[in-house]
Amino acid sequence: MFVDVARVSLKAGKGGNGAVSFRREIYIPKGGPDGGDGGKGGDIVFKADKDTDSLIDFRFTPIITAPDGKNGAGQRAAGRSGEDLIVKVPIGTSVYKMQVQSAGDRAGGTPTESSDDVGEAARSGPAERLLIADLIKDGQTAIIAHGGDGGFGNAHFKSSTRQAPLIAEVGEPGEEFEAELELKSMADVGLVGLPNAGKSTFLSVVSNATPEIADYPFTTITPNLGVATIDDKDLLIADIPGLIEGAAEGKGLGHDFLRHVDRTAVLLHLIDVYNDDAGESYQTIRKELEKYSDLKNRPEIVALTKCEGVDEEIIKMQMASILSKNKDAKVFAISSQAHQGITELLRELSAVVAEMSFSRNNYRLASPETYIPDATEKAARRADVPGSPAYDVEGETVRSEKRHSAKNPTEIPTISLNDNTLKNTWKVEKKDDVFIVSGEKIEKFARRTDLDNYASLNRLRDIMKRYGIQAELTSQGAEPDSIIEIAGKRFTLVEDW
Repeated sequence: MFVDVARVSLKAGKGGNGAVSFRREIYIPKGGPDGGDGGKGGDIVFKADKDTDSLIDFRFTPIITAPDGKNGAGQRAAGRSGEDLIVKVPIGTSVYKMQVQSAGDRAGGTPTESSDDVGEAARSGPAERLLIADLIKDGQTAIIAHGGDGGFGNAHFKSSTRQAPLIAEVGEPGEEFEAELELKSMADVGLVGLPNAGKSTFLSVVSNATPEIADYPFTTITPNLGVATIDDKDLLIADIPGLIEGAAEGKGLGHDFLRHVDRTAVLLHLIDVYNDDAGESYQTIRKELEKYSDLKNRPEIVALTKCEGVDEEIIKMQMASILSKNKDAKVFAISSQAHQGITELLRELSAVVAEMSFSRNNYRLASPETYIPDATEKAARRADVPGSPAYDVEGETVRSEKRHSAKNPTEIPTISLNDNTLKNTWKVEKKDDVFIVSGEKIEKFARRTDLDNYASLNRLRDIMKRYGIQAELTSQGAEPDSIIEIAGKRFTLVEDW
């Protein structure tokens, strides 16, 4: 069974908890803290595999979970990190992160990422897709969901003024969201046309592919691939089910498989010479292609099929009808059964593919605007933790990005906050007597705070004070017993209130 679309739930491993422990050894009355750090949770890694040709396995395993990291222990024993989960996917698989929109988001807000409450969130609005990886080479890998960092043990927080810390962090949860996988064939040439235009017959003649061929429409119900060789050059050709008018709106079968020609360098548009008006048939398919992605701008070659034994005047009339719709169209007359015009057509296709330099190795992992989970914070975070000598809250420094181009040397430079300052930014808003604090860095600290450990909770309050959050809460009317919420965790503004 061929499956080219699948939706899965991904859950990366949770980081292990740090340990609170003190060295207890004979003749050493004050051994000091020796609690180890928790291990990192396992990542979910997708790997393109040439021996995998379908997404059917995801229909039977729709939930993918990576191992959690182990907890730290005494004697500075760090917990074992969870092993990364390697998931094999076919070459040409695109991975989309599903985001849900609430009613407020649709009015102009920011989409909400899917998480534990994705079911509830999904009921509030439609899901949007965000491309996070495009696997187009054999062996290419991409981290789709990052595992959570392990929490620090109390040995990490010792200092000259904090000689017996009772602080230990909990591990961060791993990324959890729904993803949609979409398989797009990696081909040089894509065959398009109305049903019974001779696409499968053409593919069977020029390659060793054996698609199903019959004298009724929609014989092809799944994509077929074949390799044609011309002048010692190989062309990978993709055949999809026939298109009909309205295919871009979901009619027929072709719309579900247009993605398989989305990567091709050139489209080969096959038209049955026995059609009443080849120009109208050509226009029907062109309208559908213009509604789908950027296929309307893809190079195209048109071929009239089944021309064996057809009067030359009829062939010229059908060619003229096509040229009346597109005067720049390249039109060939071929017969797959009689092998008429096949060689010339393949040479033209090979020339266009070479001219476009459009091979399967030319695809990027993702565009610059595409969301890619960031792993750089994991290495830098250990220098940003209050309680360690390296901790420092930077001021609002700015950087100047000079983007003077050769075309416009007078362009005004763009001034923006540096990356570290952007991470330190936060926002406070009040909803139903609860003060909600949001911000990348402060939420990370909150996720790693053990609310059942008063020392850890007080450390979070100290961080809020250093960041100026406590002052902002007070200015907005927060009282000592007011409820503060950060990253889903709630606590009072002041201890033991």
